[in-house]
Amino acid sequence: MTYIPSLDMSTFVDIILLAFLLLSALAVVIMRHLFSVVMVGGVYSLLSAAFFVNLDAVDVAFTEAAVGAGVSTVLMLGALMLTARREKPVTSQHSRLPLLAVLVTGAALIYATFDMPAFGDPGSPANSYVGMDYMERTPHEIDVPNVVTAVLASYRGFDTLGEVVVVFAAGLGVLVLLGMGFTGGTAPGKDEEDQA
Repeated sequence: MTYIPSLDMSTFVDIILLAFLLLSALAVVIMRHLFSVVMVGGVYSLLSAAFFVNLDAVDVAFTEAAVGAGVSTVLMLGALMLTARREKPVTSQHSRLPLLAVLVTGAALIYATFDMPAFGDPGSPANSYVGMDYMERTPHEIDVPNVVTAVLASYRGFDTLGEVVVVFAAGLGVLVLLGMGFTGGTAPGKDEEDQA
């Protein structure tokens, strides 16, 4: 008989979340209504945040929810007010260059992974220097089960606060820039949508 390993609940939830992430990514590629694309993009970010929570990376999940689902969605909706609501068809001549750029970038990223240390390698740079010191001190000093969260929230708390302030200021700056020159009335591209 063939042994089939049983799935624990955490792995099952990971598989479900990854399936929903794949479906939402495919939906973004297929959709032509830009408002729907922005909304599904926000759903993708929330699913990513839920996936990170299930992996016990609460700090990364918080950042993904705040920046990915929150700020990015608001910025995209603001940009959508200044443009048409539907994607215009692209000729096949113009779509070859972006496809080539994506393929070259993807190949370069895959090639870069060959130099990465093996997963869980105790001799990797992350496990050889200050990382092991954090691993030993965190349970006694911070009493937080996730070492990354302990480092970001405690050991580097002021640095993390500074990063949050910078991201917040950048988001406010972009919102101000998007709002400049827009005096109300109909947004550009709205008449084109009404005529279609």
